Amino acid sequence: MERGNGTLVTEFVFLGFSSLAGLQRLLFVAFLPLYLFTLGTNAIIVSTIVLDRALHAPMYFFLAVLSCSETCYTFVIVPKMLVDLLAQKKTISFLGCAIQMFTFLFLGCSHSFLLAAMGYDRYVAICNPLRYTVLMGHGVCVGLVAAACACGFTIAQIITSVVFHLPFRASNQLHHFFCDIAPVLMVASHHTYLSQIVIIMLCALVLVIPLSLILVSYIHIISAILQFPSTLGRYKAFSTCASHLIVVTIHYGCASFIYLRLKSSYSSSRDALISVSYTILTPLFNPLIYSLRNKEFKSALRRAAGKTISLPRC
Repeated sequence: MERGNGTLVTEFVFLGFSSLAGLQRLLFVAFLPLYLFTLGTNAIIVSTIVLDRALHAPMYFFLAVLSCSETCYTFVIVPKMLVDLLAQKKTISFLGCAIQMFTFLFLGCSHSFLLAAMGYDRYVAICNPLRYTVLMGHGVCVGLVAAACACGFTIAQIITSVVFHLPFRASNQLHHFFCDIAPVLMVASHHTYLSQIVIIMLCALVLVIPLSLILVSYIHIISAILQFPSTLGRYKAFSTCASHLIVVTIHYGCASFIYLRLKSSYSSSRDALISVSYTILTPLFNPLIYSLRNKEFKSALRRAAGKTISLPRC
């Protein structure tokens, strides 16, 4: 890509934390423990689900995939951000920027469809409990995850191709801390209104279709729960869905605010703040929400911890 002076745009410069120059080391000290805690928490969740046979059920299979997805998602963005907080020059190559955008879009879009699959799992568990093991067999669960990944890959490939085939001749300074769609579009020297609409339509599909499927699932779930004879039964049924509902609200709330807007409504400082929440805080909270609210998982975790403590030492 050529600039106006004829030189090639070989890299982008991140300016996401430029207004907080005096606080960048403090931010590093704050973000690093959160990131390490997120990695550790997700590793504990996945290992507990794999090792404890009591958790070999569809709900926990999806939870393990979700934890792996969020670990990869943060790995794409946070390590580079932490390095940049200590670096004088915060740059990324043109190709590296494209790879980063594709990877986080792939994981983020897959995450949306995975949440829809988890909603379907809760629908089957509550509305068709006698056929649950048949309708949610291992092959079905793997197929749903594969479909979510295929949708995420396709949409990420199209959006990344549209963005990085635009001409970049003006500036290479991104007012963000990673290669998100809006800040990269801001530095493109020319792009049509049609390209914006295409990107927004694809982002809307990623959000609207899974969210619509989740809403349909929960309409049936709520209808089924209201027919339960006992208050305790209704409470137990709804409690199995509460964690999923919290995660769905956080994910779709942040994603809709960021991606369902035109370029004219972009605000670098506001969007950077929201991006920090869904790249650092949300992956931290989601595993905690699922694990801390789930008695079965906590029991399995205690069993795993007990086995570890009781192992003979050499």
